Amino acid sequence: MKKTTYFLLGLASMVLLTACSDDDGNSSGFSPEELVGTWDLTAVNVSSEVDLNDDGVSSSNLIDEQDCISGTITINADNTYQFQQSNFSITPITGGLYFVDCNGTVQATGAWASDGVQVAFQGSTTLGTVQLSGNRIIKTVDQDLPGVLSYIYERR
Repeated sequence: MKKTTYFLLGLASMVLLTACSDDDGNSSGFSPEELVGTWDLTAVNVSSEVDLNDDGVSSSNLIDEQDCISGTITINADNTYQFQQSNFSITPITGGLYFVDCNGTVQATGAWASDGVQVAFQGSTTLGTVQLSGNRIIKTVDQDLPGVLSYIYERR
């Protein structure tokens, strides 16, 4: 209950800050209406290029290397969202090689709020607060392999 109260206070603060801002014609960022829709996971970036699928082509985007990795965020106009993403682990193997194991799906629902530059997702430790850049939603993790640098979602 306490977390919900703090989140609602934060949401109200963000709404007031964006509602009271002066209109200087700056087109950077997103309006809440522009965020509404389905966003697909298009990149899971890692710190070094890998060739997990043994096709002779290395990539720093795990989606290029593993068919089992996918995800979506659906952002609704009523400030709710649904999130699903492949759950996977990256395990180092000798000689600078890695193994990726997909094992189920992470799902979350909850409320969201945005200031036009960031989106905060209540109810998901996986999403937390993400950045908006161009036509992308970016979750920065900043881990080196066997961790993930970033997740990138683009509007469907």
